[in-house]
Amino acid sequence: MYVPKESQPKQGGAAAQGRDGEKGGKRKIVAQNKKARHDYAIIDTYEAGLVLTGTEVKSLREGRTSLADGFVQIDRGEAWLHNAHIPEYHQGSWTNHSARRKRKLLLHREEIDKLEAKSQETGHTIIPLALYFKDGRAKAEIALARGKKEYDKRQTLREQQDRRESDRAIAAAKRKQRDA
Repeated sequence: MYVPKESQPKQGGAAAQGRDGEKGGKRKIVAQNKKARHDYAIIDTYEAGLVLTGTEVKSLREGRTSLADGFVQIDRGEAWLHNAHIPEYHQGSWTNHSARRKRKLLLHREEIDKLEAKSQETGHTIIPLALYFKDGRAKAEIALARGKKEYDKRQTLREQQDRRESDRAIAAAKRKQRDA
């Protein structure tokens, strides 16, 4: 018996979501800049594509990347990732890349204009937070950030420690209640 497509029940799951035009997918994180969240107050985050050579992609897949000294700079209407260390591919030949070359970021024009305007303000900068693969494509999570003062860093650490202690106390109380 023929049943029209409109009256058929929708199937759930990740495959159905992918067909509905939603862009999603698993993120395979290659590198994170954990120190950035400690040193900067994150204002806004963006996902940007990366223009890479073949040996850079292979080296990224090996996962030996560092974003510790990385920063993003807007130059003539284009976003560039500077000082991100992607080591040379060990099986590469003369086609290998230099480890700290600047790499172009792929963003929409409005995003670049917004980032450029905000980064001109005093104390604001654009930093990379993570490099990852999403649906087989290399992506960078970048953030518009403001540098924290030393007392802000201490306050953040204090809040994290208080949150951890309260979580431990709640877990201990639940354990005690369950055992009683």
